[in-house]
Amino acid sequence: MKKVLITGFEPFGGAAINPALEAVKKLDGVKLDGGEIVICDVPVTRYEAIDAVIAAIETHKPDYVITVGQAGGRFAITPERVAINMDDFRIPDNGGNQPIDEPIYEDGPDAYFSTLPIKAITAALQAKGIPCQVSNTAGTFVCNHLAYGVQHYLRDTNIGHGFIHIPLLPEQAATGDQASMALDVIAEGLRLAAQATLDNKTDIVVGAGKIC
Repeated sequence: MKKVLITGFEPFGGAAINPALEAVKKLDGVKLDGGEIVICDVPVTRYEAIDAVIAAIETHKPDYVITVGQAGGRFAITPERVAINMDDFRIPDNGGNQPIDEPIYEDGPDAYFSTLPIKAITAALQAKGIPCQVSNTAGTFVCNHLAYGVQHYLRDTNIGHGFIHIPLLPEQAATGDQASMALDVIAEGLRLAAQATLDNKTDIVVGAGKIC
């Protein structure tokens, strides 16, 4: 049975909730056709975020990893195509770090592509009426940092990995003019993403996803 590790960030920036973590908690132990989901929560701090996911990978030995974070302003669930080797934090993370124009790894390539079937994931969610579209930028905050760092760690393995951004929850967007999505819809979207990953698996070439 295949195993899909899905991770979600803790709240940050003074918020009381992060939809990524709340949605991921709903998926703990969920069975898939041909697999199951395991989860972990991730601190919104620079290198500790990568370390937390690496520890979960080493514990669970997953076949695939889906890292998840919130993206205020987006109306759809958005699988990311690429993560770049750049930290440029618009606000401090939960540890007070605010790097400006710093590489994540000095010896790393400029970027890594997702090794998940992002088009198949998008199609699977859209088929169920869940807004979903491929994104070509994961930003330069801790989401991109984690996406790049995990892909760097997995670069010489056959473990598939990619990052997915999700919208805010209605309660987060209630005081502003931002898009939102219900928690149950987000959780179902992530479940469908995990299932689509299993259904559309390909042989991942060791070291794939680099831009040198």
